[in-house]
Amino acid sequence: MKRARTGILGLGAYVPERVMRNSEWAAWVDTTDEWIHSRTGISTRRIADPAQSTVDLAEAAARRALEDAGLGVDAIDEIIVATDTPEVFLPDTASYLQTRLGAREVPAFDMAGSGCAGFVFGLDIARSRAAVGNRCVLLVGVELLTRIMDWSDRATCVLFGDAAGAAVIGPGEPLAEVLACTAGTDGSRSAILCLETGGTRRPVTEEAVSRREHQNIVMNGREVFKEAVNRMSAASRQVLEDAGVAVGELALVVPHQANLRIIKAVQKNLGVGDETMFVNVQHYGNTGSASVPLALWEARAQGRIRSGDLVLLTAFGAGFHWAAALLRF
Repeated sequence: MKRARTGILGLGAYVPERVMRNSEWAAWVDTTDEWIHSRTGISTRRIADPAQSTVDLAEAAARRALEDAGLGVDAIDEIIVATDTPEVFLPDTASYLQTRLGAREVPAFDMAGSGCAGFVFGLDIARSRAAVGNRCVLLVGVELLTRIMDWSDRATCVLFGDAAGAAVIGPGEPLAEVLACTAGTDGSRSAILCLETGGTRRPVTEEAVSRREHQNIVMNGREVFKEAVNRMSAASRQVLEDAGVAVGELALVVPHQANLRIIKAVQKNLGVGDETMFVNVQHYGNTGSASVPLALWEARAQGRIRSGDLVLLTAFGAGFHWAAALLRF
């Protein structure tokens, strides 16, 4: 019996209504619109309403993905949530999302700590689960990064925004077939991008909170830049090689939207033109694990993706994790 193709059946995304412009950061830190834009390419980002939590954003994106796939909630056989900003510490956000959606008592779990690579990392897992178990998997990348960052640290606070992106992965006639995936981790580089306070090594204490250590996102910008560019470029070449596809055959590259300098460096390494590189970091900032699905959803909504197109996804994040995937729409 011929096995059905496995791929993305539907896409969805959600961004909060509140738009925060670069100029507003002057009330919090010593910065300007020109300083932020020239170094990051970011002009605005979205900030979740105080009444919103992680599961609110995740639910909105998930329902849109299910609608796009033409499926009801009962079609879901598994739920994976990639996030570093969970609803609560325990249990996982996927448990809350399963209940909020009214899904059956299906397996539901979080992928935490993968940073901005979470969604693409999760796509590799989801397509394997879908292919082997003939399952319909809901994959969500969601972050409320503005809730965990230090708003007084101008080196990091201006980078982030809140958002959610989702995909339904399963067998059938997919919107986009997953041709190849790759992922990897180098834990020896974890110190260059991390949030150390909050776990068992360095618990949250009254003293730690008074020093804002629970919001201290450590980021060695120069080292992160080098690692990100090298890993995203190498992972991209790997999936292209695995699928037997040349760079020139790509219709679109959808990279993690960390900042414009990293995106441009990856573009140069791959040797593709501006028309092939999708960029929306200027509107949303770095939305972590929501970055790639949000960009993919928006690229399709803008008509940048047509039937038959080959689309490359590539991302990196704390860990140090990286991942890439090649899709055919």
